[in-house]
Amino acid sequence: MEHTPPPLFRTGPTPLARLMIFSMLSVVLLIADARFNYLTFLRQVTAVIVYPLQRLAAAPAAIGGHISDFFVTHSSLRNDNQRLSQQNLELARETQQTRALQLENAHLRGLLAAREKLAVPATAAEILYAARDPFARKVMIDQGLQRDIEAGRPVVDHVGVIGQVTRVYPWLSEVTLITDKGHLVPVMNVRTGLRAVLAGTGDDGKLELRFIPLAADFQNGDRLVTSGIDGVYPPGLPVAEVTNVERNTAYLFANITCKPVAGVNNHAQVLVLGPMPATPERPEETKEVTPQKKRKKS
Repeated sequence: MEHTPPPLFRTGPTPLARLMIFSMLSVVLLIADARFNYLTFLRQVTAVIVYPLQRLAAAPAAIGGHISDFFVTHSSLRNDNQRLSQQNLELARETQQTRALQLENAHLRGLLAAREKLAVPATAAEILYAARDPFARKVMIDQGLQRDIEAGRPVVDHVGVIGQVTRVYPWLSEVTLITDKGHLVPVMNVRTGLRAVLAGTGDDGKLELRFIPLAADFQNGDRLVTSGIDGVYPPGLPVAEVTNVERNTAYLFANITCKPVAGVNNHAQVLVLGPMPATPERPEETKEVTPQKKRKKS
């Protein structure tokens, strides 16, 4: 027995009829939009309505892309930060080396200029290290018997006197600084021409003039140079500058302190001066013959 649906549940036109209807409607809409632009406003309204749905559909992919970009960017920034930090350290080290080389170059130029001004031969040397004795102001230089260094030679830099060679080894030499306690240097006041003896105190930045009368003309700021009367230091080499003068009538001598103008704390290159030109030897003392008084004749 054939069963047919009741009139209430009829499905309408057949699928083929609906396909034809909608096809014709599409063609009409296409022609109307292409020829007369009737659907522009409708298309804009539809785009506004559909836009939130599009954003919502694309949100998972956009969120995933942002998360991936965040981690990639974070890793890249961390690597760049490490690389830049390393480059910064290398550039800082190179800058320090460049500054040290510039200072050393200027110091060497000063040594060459000082070497040309000196009337005695000089040998360039470099300070290696300080002596082991903490109570002595001594350093070791890299020149010795192989360069004909002898004990007693003065050591200077481009500013002034540093010390004197006291011991010589085959490839090294020991230099006693003028600040060593007990080291003496004959000096002369440039302003007044007074001669004195400058002694070390054991302090790197302090010297003192010994046995200076109270009435001697010494003032703060006076420049002291080698007098040359000892036959060791050439005359005219800068040694120290007067920093304090105290005169107390309760003592026989004035208390005069000075500071050295040169020093091994500033640079590592020095000059070892050669022997001074030979001076005429002191003539031998002859006994004076006094004539005997003639005896009076009785």
